[in-house]
Amino acid sequence: MQTRPSSTAILLWLALFFGVLTWSAIAPKDRFTWFLEVAPALIGLVVLAATWKRFPLTPLVYWLILVHAIILMIGGHYTYAEVPLFDWIRDQFHLQRNNYDKVGHFAQGFIPAMIARELLIRLQVIRGTAWRNFFILCFVLALSAFYELIEWWVALASGDDAVAFLATQGDPWDTQSDMLLALLGGIASLATLGRWHDRQLRPFLREN
Repeated sequence: MQTRPSSTAILLWLALFFGVLTWSAIAPKDRFTWFLEVAPALIGLVVLAATWKRFPLTPLVYWLILVHAIILMIGGHYTYAEVPLFDWIRDQFHLQRNNYDKVGHFAQGFIPAMIARELLIRLQVIRGTAWRNFFILCFVLALSAFYELIEWWVALASGDDAVAFLATQGDPWDTQSDMLLALLGGIASLATLGRWHDRQLRPFLREN
């Protein structure tokens, strides 16, 4: 069984990544916020390119990473508090805020959980399923907490320029709800994608 994505899949992945990135970079709402939001996607692309030959990932994880990158790019273009679709949802359902940032934080748990799962299984770091899942969820929470610290540091360093990056929209519990959504995203990922991921992992495990 082929362990690497096909050439067609690679080209499609790159076309979608750079297509959305280009759109995102054209007249964003705030250039500073755009850079802050898109930077993790660009760093991720560099890491994927650097590890492509010696440690290719499963197609599932590559596509999940692309989805996460697109979420970041959309948030960077509009700012997380002003994505038009979620303005419409807010108005239609009489919500108090634009909740696109909550989608981002759910993804911040859902997608890194699969990345961590792949590394732990292939590198045989933790063999027991229960302990592995526990560690993955701890990792997801740690990643979410670290991102909140980054937001705090950026806010301290840049003052009012970081308001759009923080996207708290006046919610005093924004940080806590962000971390809860990341945890729920990690749980949902393990519960829904585990078997699919296992099937894609089998060729890599046979190689070991």
